[in-house]
Amino acid sequence: MTLAYVPQTLLSVRDLSICFDTRYGPLRAVDGITFDLAPGEILGMVGESGAGKSLTGAAITGLLERPGRIDRGEIHFEGQRIDTLGKDEMRRLRGRKIGAIFQDPLTSLNPLMTVGQQLIQTIRTHLPLNRDAARTRAIDLLMEVGIPAPDARVDQYPHEFSGGMRQRVVIALALCANPALVIADEPTTALDVSIQSQILELLRKMCRDHGAAVILVTHDMGVIAETADRVAVMYSGRIVEIGSVEKVFKDPRHPYTAGLMQSIPRIGSNAHRLAQIEGAMPRLTALPDGCAFNLRCPRAMDICYRQKPKSQALGDGQVACHLFQEELA
Repeated sequence: MTLAYVPQTLLSVRDLSICFDTRYGPLRAVDGITFDLAPGEILGMVGESGAGKSLTGAAITGLLERPGRIDRGEIHFEGQRIDTLGKDEMRRLRGRKIGAIFQDPLTSLNPLMTVGQQLIQTIRTHLPLNRDAARTRAIDLLMEVGIPAPDARVDQYPHEFSGGMRQRVVIALALCANPALVIADEPTTALDVSIQSQILELLRKMCRDHGAAVILVTHDMGVIAETADRVAVMYSGRIVEIGSVEKVFKDPRHPYTAGLMQSIPRIGSNAHRLAQIEGAMPRLTALPDGCAFNLRCPRAMDICYRQKPKSQALGDGQVACHLFQEELA
């Protein structure tokens, strides 16, 4: 079931599919996902590597590279359809309204420019400020993201910062023009655990202070539990379950979500081994008929091998599983 576009939401993604053109024909990496994002909300997107999380973020930011392409569907941002915008229009929107934070800050920062030069350049590109005012704003942003002595460090190069401090600089870059939406793609994966917590708290503070919404792409359920308001669980290019973090974690409905939750170690547990989901996610070239999870699912039925389940509303969330088709009918 494809939901209607809801104009009061900040971001609305409808039936989005992403294909890669190969010599063997098109391979669908994202298959008809639909979700909304409210202003100031943090939506976590979780799943195994190759599930389509980062591709979804790339499509929203206009950074999807060939041979990848949007095969069908629509992306609306602040009531405007953006998946049909040209490169120049999307570049202006991306800097002014949509920010991006990537996994490795070194790939986001120019090693030949000071962090101040990069911040000032970004600020002046999108805001009507002169150089002195832009420098002042750059220092204020560095202070806001927790860089000590920002008036001195603004003139330093990326290699003079630690990994955690570089990620703070990248967050400052993402905030330069006060964007309404930030796509954070694995922003803590390369950081120490203690630094991860600081960066996640900084993302939450960004939502509170700036009113920005965040799509947090991760494979870590602990990061989702600590940071997100809602969670979208992806598998083989589809959202198999979406709902509030509290309800999905307490009562996961899709067998894949349940498997992810059972694999998390718990304090006080007497288990000698962690639970695991047998097998591996299928390759794009070898997707099974029916539900893509059927070969790994402990609750698979005959229909699961023949028919792809539709995503339908269940409570305040959605689930794509044949187990609930009678309940959803």
